[in-house]
Amino acid sequence: MIRKIIHINKEKCNGCGACAAACHEGAISMINGKAQLMRDDYCDGLGDCLPHCPTNAITFEEREALPYDEAAVETHKKNRSPSHAGGCPGSQIRTMCPGQSSQSLQTHTPAPTGHNTTTSQLRQWPVQIRLVPASAPYFADAHLLIAADCTAYAYARFHDEFIHNKITLIGCPKLDDIDYADKLTEIIRRNNIKDVTIVRMEVPCCGGLEQAAKKALQQSGKFIPWQVVTITIDGKIKED
Repeated sequence: MIRKIIHINKEKCNGCGACAAACHEGAISMINGKAQLMRDDYCDGLGDCLPHCPTNAITFEEREALPYDEAAVETHKKNRSPSHAGGCPGSQIRTMCPGQSSQSLQTHTPAPTGHNTTTSQLRQWPVQIRLVPASAPYFADAHLLIAADCTAYAYARFHDEFIHNKITLIGCPKLDDIDYADKLTEIIRRNNIKDVTIVRMEVPCCGGLEQAAKKALQQSGKFIPWQVVTITIDGKIKED
């Protein structure tokens, strides 16, 4: 039969696995670092994976394809091993409880005597703007932190003063060379975001992240409290 089904452009695919994580039917798997539609009858043609692709590698096409088989999908989902569910492990959604250190962290080299130690305040995974699903459950009633990835290295108390009690998104407009505005707009529109804190470095290229966040707030059509904090290269908060 001729029907609408997804098409994956392997040239555009960056192997992030976000589409596989978003596909409720398990129709997409990561093969040799690229997303691949495994069977036509697993794809319902609704395209839940499309908005999660950071490179626009997934589109719709109409072609000869097997009809969607709900029974086959349910059997497939039951038989999948956890390691293959949801695509790339680095893109799988996780919610953490700050303060509960993992064993691997506990065996890390301790800080020298007299140095302050802190506990990670990160509440969710993934954190990269390009990888995070816009409909992730942890966005519900979230205090949103949008930060340039260098800020956590420059500012020593970043976890305690910025990440604490927030859902964290990071990116670098210079390295990614993309406009984050559309993805951030989708996150804000879909979820009840309480407020937004934007943390950037003082260097000019970081202005791209600030502008994308401001544009997203405007495009969302919502009135949400927001603030911008600028970190200096020597690790201080820049005063206005």
